[in-house]
Amino acid sequence: MKKIWMSLVLGGLLTAGSMAAAEVVVRIGPPAPLVERRGPMPGRGYVWINGYQRWDGNSYHWAPGRWEQPPRSRARWQQHRWKKRHNEWVFQEGHWR
Repeated sequence: MKKIWMSLVLGGLLTAGSMAAAEVVVRIGPPAPLVERRGPMPGRGYVWINGYQRWDGNSYHWAPGRWEQPPRSRARWQQHRWKKRHNEWVFQEGHWR
C-alpha cells in the first residue's frame, strides 16, 4: 500500500512539474509594451509588476501591471519577457527571486 501511495504522489509531482515547464512559443513577435500609469501604492513595501503582452493562442493581449507584496524580504521581481530564439519568440514567465 505504501508503494502505491508513493507512486501516486511521485506521478502527481512529475505531472505538475511538466505542466509548469511548458513553453509558450510564437512565430509572431510581440507588440511594443504599453506605457502604463501606476495607481497609488496600496501600502508600504509593495512592488510594481509591469504589464506584458500575453499570447492567447491567436493574438497578443495586454496583461495590465499591478502592485504586489514580495513573498519575503529582499525578494526581487524578474519581469515577464519575450525572448527571441531562432525564428520564434519564447515567453519567460515573471517570478520572484
